[in-house]
Amino acid sequence: MRSRGRRSTGRTRAGLRLLLAPLIVAGLAPLTPAAADEPDPLDIPALTAAALPAPDGSRLVAATESADGMLDLRVHSAAMTTDLTVKVRPAPDVSRPAPVLYLLNGASGGADSSSWTEQTDITEFFRDKQVTLVVPMGGNGSYFADWRSDDPVLGRQRWTTFLTGELPPIIDSAFRGSGANAVAGISMAGTSVFQLALAAPGLYRAVGSYSGCVQTSDLQGQAFVDAVVLRWRGNPANLWGPPNDPTWAANDPFLHAERLRGTAIYVSTGTGFPGPLDTLDGPGIHGSSGKLIGQLVSGGVLEAITNRCALTLRDRLGGLGIAATFNLRPVGTHSWGYWQSDLHDSWSVFEPALES
Repeated sequence: MRSRGRRSTGRTRAGLRLLLAPLIVAGLAPLTPAAADEPDPLDIPALTAAALPAPDGSRLVAATESADGMLDLRVHSAAMTTDLTVKVRPAPDVSRPAPVLYLLNGASGGADSSSWTEQTDITEFFRDKQVTLVVPMGGNGSYFADWRSDDPVLGRQRWTTFLTGELPPIIDSAFRGSGANAVAGISMAGTSVFQLALAAPGLYRAVGSYSGCVQTSDLQGQAFVDAVVLRWRGNPANLWGPPNDPTWAANDPFLHAERLRGTAIYVSTGTGFPGPLDTLDGPGIHGSSGKLIGQLVSGGVLEAITNRCALTLRDRLGGLGIAATFNLRPVGTHSWGYWQSDLHDSWSVFEPALES
């Protein structure tokens, strides 16, 4: 294993909730999207016709080209009884099968320009790589889970069903998926990627967690989940029940880490201390002292907590003899500039897994 980092102290659930509630955001520092070449023209009617419905009736409703170099799909989810937006960048050679990399946004679900497509260079970075990129939009505060109850504010959340059972057959049929998949996510989604892998064994050959906290059922983990859900005015009890409900432990990847054996794993985090991207001329700061202060303060606190989570996960996997790559940076905050670098770094883990 590759590991470097430091530990931070734990906090009680109540104290953490008070600390985290005003801080939880998906991304703190917008970046200017990298310029990308115009994609080759696609036969969208043919693509739409090729998309097969999922077994439960979920289906591709429409597809349009977007100015960001992606396709915007409108996919009907039978489980959530609504249409969802999914952004896709097809593999460069659409004439042959390609693996699929699912990239999950953070706690905002991609709102307020806080998404992979608007904050990073994924179109440029993957331009010559034979892989289809899929970025689901929505799911703010959901942990991309199947909630036990509909929420008065957040509505019906059945994201695990959508991401593991409804969306993959649509993507594979429309874009000639090879059957090899990987999933990666930031912040909130850095937890979800492990939960999804456990919910659908064999679906993902690789998972990437950038600044996530895998534990969900101990005091710190529950406080972190509570803070994320409450930030979006949801009720955590509608997710996995009251704090003593066994559903919390059932959905805790840390407790079920043995089932991750054989999956390529990449985990990254900073420590919360200022790094090379935490400056006035850093990504997305644009000389704004206010943005920089927010990134240093709230982004520093959040990253210090996820750093402790990553160290604990490293020890857990090491004790089980499960191979994983840990990139524990000695500096860096909870922000998009570092997540872009982490995605670049993790491709060296994903690529061989997807080609094997």
